[in-house]
Amino acid sequence: MPSKAEVLLKVNNLYKLYGVNRQAARDLMKKGADKSEILKQTGVTVAVNNVSFEVERGKIFVLIGLSGSGKSTVIRCINMLQQPSSGSVIFENQDIGKLSRKELLEFRRTKASMVFQNFGLMSHRDVLGNVAYGLEIRGVKREEREYKAMEMIKMVGLEGWEHQNPSSLSGGMRQRVGIARALTNDPEMLLMDEPFSALDPLVRRDMQFELLSIQRKMNKTILFITHDIDEAFMLGDMIGIMRDGKLIQVGTAEEMTSNPADDYVRDFIVSADKSRVFCAKHVMITPSSLIRLSDGSGKALSIMKRNGVSSSYVIDDKMTFIGVLTLEDAMKARSENLSVESLVIRDVETVKEDDLIADIMPQAARTRFPLAVVDEEGRLKGIVSKAAVLSSIS
Repeated sequence: MPSKAEVLLKVNNLYKLYGVNRQAARDLMKKGADKSEILKQTGVTVAVNNVSFEVERGKIFVLIGLSGSGKSTVIRCINMLQQPSSGSVIFENQDIGKLSRKELLEFRRTKASMVFQNFGLMSHRDVLGNVAYGLEIRGVKREEREYKAMEMIKMVGLEGWEHQNPSSLSGGMRQRVGIARALTNDPEMLLMDEPFSALDPLVRRDMQFELLSIQRKMNKTILFITHDIDEAFMLGDMIGIMRDGKLIQVGTAEEMTSNPADDYVRDFIVSADKSRVFCAKHVMITPSSLIRLSDGSGKALSIMKRNGVSSSYVIDDKMTFIGVLTLEDAMKARSENLSVESLVIRDVETVKEDDLIADIMPQAARTRFPLAVVDEEGRLKGIVSKAAVLSSIS
């Protein structure tokens, strides 16, 4: 039985209210009044309303919502850039709200690094100086901090640009500098507040892929804020949808797509690119015709005839996928007394169970046979047809 995943961050019953008459606002909240009604009656703005969630170590948790939903306020309450009105933020079993000023500063430097939307780079420092800055203010010696900074600069693909001024870089490159700077301190968690929203679509997609690659390499925990549903579905292991300060639903992209909590969630995700939600495992089927490499041509023909197909998937005794045998080749094997093994078509397209539909579309379009889905050991798990790919995104 797999061990339970470690929870790195717990947000419990978090509230953030702006205004004087907060008790009256709380009373109205208990009665079910919405955000606009509370503001009208009390003058209090409800930015965050009883938000609770957990983030597992090594995972990406995405908070998504429209402007004013409270998502950015939540992330600022986590590192206490804004003090919560009530509730708690527990990081590695420690209540962040109870840290001293010195302890909180150390927490921000070493435990939870922030990556901002506007990059926040210093124009009087070059790329290397920006990336190494966090280690510099911690008193790390120059040689050591620059060595570590160069590791991260290489990690984000900016080697050769380390002595350039940030003003000479593109938006995507500046954001890479921001990510490298956050990673140089080797934090347990990255807090990313709409870091890619200022980038053009193509650069944004590149940065999303880059972030996923870095996260898989370094196993960092990330809390990511966005208003883009496709970005949330692409990045998030778990996703939370916010509205008017409330957390409406938490789940995986697949769970939200197949079982939205309410009409708001349903309407929110209706425009999402489903090809970036569903994977091969969601649309694959078991092949109706399956033969072993050791089977003779007579048995192969019998299996194809019984299943009404003109080709069959070939496996070995350990279920390892070998290729495809066509009806024509099976007949040739029988008439010319050839082995099945000698006529198997082996250059058949394969995909993994967790490959996104968007990523396997080109393969599905060009392949002669349905895609073979295999695991890490090459064992056949199922097949994906062109029709299944098309129906999954319609």
